[in-house]
Amino acid sequence: MSILSGKNILLGVSAGIAAYKAASLVRLFIKAGAHVKVVMTPSAKDFVTPLTLSTLSKNPVHSTFVDDVDSELWNNHVELGLWADFFVIAPATANTMSKMANGVCDNLLLATYLSAKCPVYFAPAMDLDMYKHPTTKESFKKLESFGNTIIPATSGELASGLYGEGRMAEPEDIFAFIEQDVIGKLPLRGKKILITAGPTYEAIDPVRFIGNHSSGKMGFEIAKAAANLGAEVVLVSGPTHLRLNHSLVKVISVTSAEDMYQEAHKHFDKMDVAILAAAVADYRPKLVADQKIKKNDSSLTLELEKTKDILASLGAIKKDQILVGFALETENELENAKGKLKRKNLNLIVLNSLQDKGAGFKTETNKVTIIDNKDQVTAYKLKSKAEVAQDLLNEIIIKLHE
Repeated sequence: MSILSGKNILLGVSAGIAAYKAASLVRLFIKAGAHVKVVMTPSAKDFVTPLTLSTLSKNPVHSTFVDDVDSELWNNHVELGLWADFFVIAPATANTMSKMANGVCDNLLLATYLSAKCPVYFAPAMDLDMYKHPTTKESFKKLESFGNTIIPATSGELASGLYGEGRMAEPEDIFAFIEQDVIGKLPLRGKKILITAGPTYEAIDPVRFIGNHSSGKMGFEIAKAAANLGAEVVLVSGPTHLRLNHSLVKVISVTSAEDMYQEAHKHFDKMDVAILAAAVADYRPKLVADQKIKKNDSSLTLELEKTKDILASLGAIKKDQILVGFALETENELENAKGKLKRKNLNLIVLNSLQDKGAGFKTETNKVTIIDNKDQVTAYKLKSKAEVAQDLLNEIIIKLHE
């Protein structure tokens, strides 16, 4: 999954021959999971049709303040600007850039630009002499001083037949530039995070096991949120139906507590943060039958032995890492969680109570209290697990800067 998945991307298309590349750019954004809307200058329709871009983006394309079909409705440039997480103007002609730089507002694209509160990227496209003209260079400087980001033009064959600088970057390169720029500005960029998730299955025989009701959703949401904040994530997951396809997440599937222990220790030394959200079995059968146990008797007695405590073992060897544990409690919740935090040498512990409706296993929501090693306690209301993940990562970001 791309860092742009789920983001709202507004594509501005101005009137240059490179406008035909906008179709490929829309396809790339859509394929990455982004939501795309397109606004064009009126003259841009001479180079690529609104129907093409509308079909690809699955949204109406706007180029005027009032649509010809229904003159009673107007296209709200303010709403378009506020809708966008990113505004990408490609191609950005010399004319459009000059107007952007000087506050000229004579079409819908420019009005939307002046209303946008999101990061703005612009990809220049023009002939060689236009690209090198002092007024164009001045436009570049002004736009960058406003906080806009230029996607540099490349050298190549131009529409005039000349060869030189001014060719708009290829759609794949524009996409990659934006993706890397977004990642580079994220608060967890360059951080490595280990996350465990899901249950473990402890074998009784080849077909039976001891397990629990954990779905792994909380850990998977944390992994996705951490990656969306720029972290490189190693997600060690017990058996679950969940899947996570993200360019910054490496998923390692395990089955037993011993498997999870080995993988956690394998990666821990290289990590900045470890978040152990898995519901690891505390006990496992001491002897595992080689063959399926037959149902001969009215009862079956199993001798259990303790599994290795992954959280405590990492707490014992941690250096500068931030170590986060989870505590699912049914009584004396706060006291038990604080004891676990201290006993296992944690930086943070996330307390769940099975007494809270909507919290715990097999739910889309969670209600947590986060406690740190300075005895600061922060209680959160019932939220989606995605929101809980964001709250936890916000606490971790604070810890990373202490």
